[in-house]
Amino acid sequence: MAVYTRFGSLLDVHRAVRADGFARLGAVLEALPATDDPVADLVAAALTYLDFAVAEPHLYRTMTIDRPPPKEHDTDPDPGEVVFTRLTGHVRRCLDAGRFRGDSTLVGVWSAQLWSMQHGMATLVLADTVEPAHIRFVLQDMAERLCRGYGDDPVRAHRSVTSATTATSASTARDREGP
Repeated sequence: MAVYTRFGSLLDVHRAVRADGFARLGAVLEALPATDDPVADLVAAALTYLDFAVAEPHLYRTMTIDRPPPKEHDTDPDPGEVVFTRLTGHVRRCLDAGRFRGDSTLVGVWSAQLWSMQHGMATLVLADTVEPAHIRFVLQDMAERLCRGYGDDPVRAHRSVTSATTATSASTARDREGP
């Protein structure tokens, strides 16, 4: 019962764990280097999101699969909003750079589609529906197809996905090895 000396209820614990999880995910995404290639940066963020979910399955479930606890106050922001806002920033950057074609009214729609992609892939792995060894390829292929659908040149999209895959694979391997 020591946990209740810090938190008043199980809902308070859930709120705190969920907020901490999104803060951790946000920090991992924030640490990604920005490059000259906005599509590669977008795909690197999606792969990093997936890697976070696979590395922290219980935390990820609490953050995104379990029903969120009610807000204490109506004005409290959702802890996942910062991560989604970062994703919309990536999409806007791709649009501004001319890699995606369309108008700015599509940023929210495309961001929701990309969030569904990365969350869907994470959920498939956590449910043991798809092997973790295969899921990165599935996400890479889907990301490339979505980017092409948003108007990116097929050759450039492929190069960007390959670049993001190489960069995130190297950092994932370093993380597994430890210091």
